Amino acid sequence: MALHPQATAILTVMAAMGGPVIEESTPTEFREYYASRQVPPTETMFEIRDISAGGVPSRLYRPNDNKDLGLLVYYHGGGWVIGNVDSHDSICRSLANKMGHAVLSVDYRLAPEHPWPAAAEDALCSLRWAYDNATELGINPDRIAVGGDSAGGNLAAIVSQQRPVPLVFQMLIYPATDMSQSFPSHTENAAGPVLTKGAMSWFIGHYMPQGADMKDPLASPGFSPDNLLKGAPPALIITAEHDPLRDEGEAYGRRLIENGVTTSIIRYNGMFHSFFGMVGLLDDANTAHLVAANMTAKALSE
Repeated sequence: MALHPQATAILTVMAAMGGPVIEESTPTEFREYYASRQVPPTETMFEIRDISAGGVPSRLYRPNDNKDLGLLVYYHGGGWVIGNVDSHDSICRSLANKMGHAVLSVDYRLAPEHPWPAAAEDALCSLRWAYDNATELGINPDRIAVGGDSAGGNLAAIVSQQRPVPLVFQMLIYPATDMSQSFPSHTENAAGPVLTKGAMSWFIGHYMPQGADMKDPLASPGFSPDNLLKGAPPALIITAEHDPLRDEGEAYGRRLIENGVTTSIIRYNGMFHSFFGMVGLLDDANTAHLVAANMTAKALSE
């Protein structure tokens, strides 16, 4: 299927703006470029507070003064190499306001300065801290969900398997679940748009140490044994048609279903990797946020 007309318009503007080729850049160079392209958030919040979640820098978003809110612990995308709480500020504001529950955005350590499994360790640590410090956050420790996009979806899937605390839901937005890049969509969408096969290899190359097991459950949750999937929290998996990560995300959803986990898999045809971050620009991004927020809020309110 062709790209959605709105997606084509966005990509045309992005191409006109130019920018470095990620595979030809250093992490520092591309981080600077990525930061320069961030758009200021437009949604207001009842409270935004930067905190240390067990030593992991994080940002709390509260949509109201209720002291018994549910909490979505959110891990940002960026291939474990770029991105931070600022780059995903708009996403977290949107989800918190739409859910009516709090969001804790986690600023986990990035590679190559901190290679795998540093990000996974920070994801687990911050989640444990949120559970243990629910009163400080004004949330109910029995109503915690996790979520993330791309590399963040990878981390959310991993913590949902490890389950260091009780979880009620997992929101996985085009999650990376296979470090070996073995699915056909990596070839079909090798040229992108936005995320290419080469760029994904660049991310993995910086994140995974040489000689590391690409199928380790703390790296590739899609290869985890069934016993780690059984009993995982209900899941929403959102994918994009024109995305190298499409097939591995959908395959992971099918494995969850096969292991008795209530799972919804939704593909946005005509969309590309990172579309979820373009609320207000793409109708499908607006719809995806509503779906993700409504399903998560339902799980957090039960």
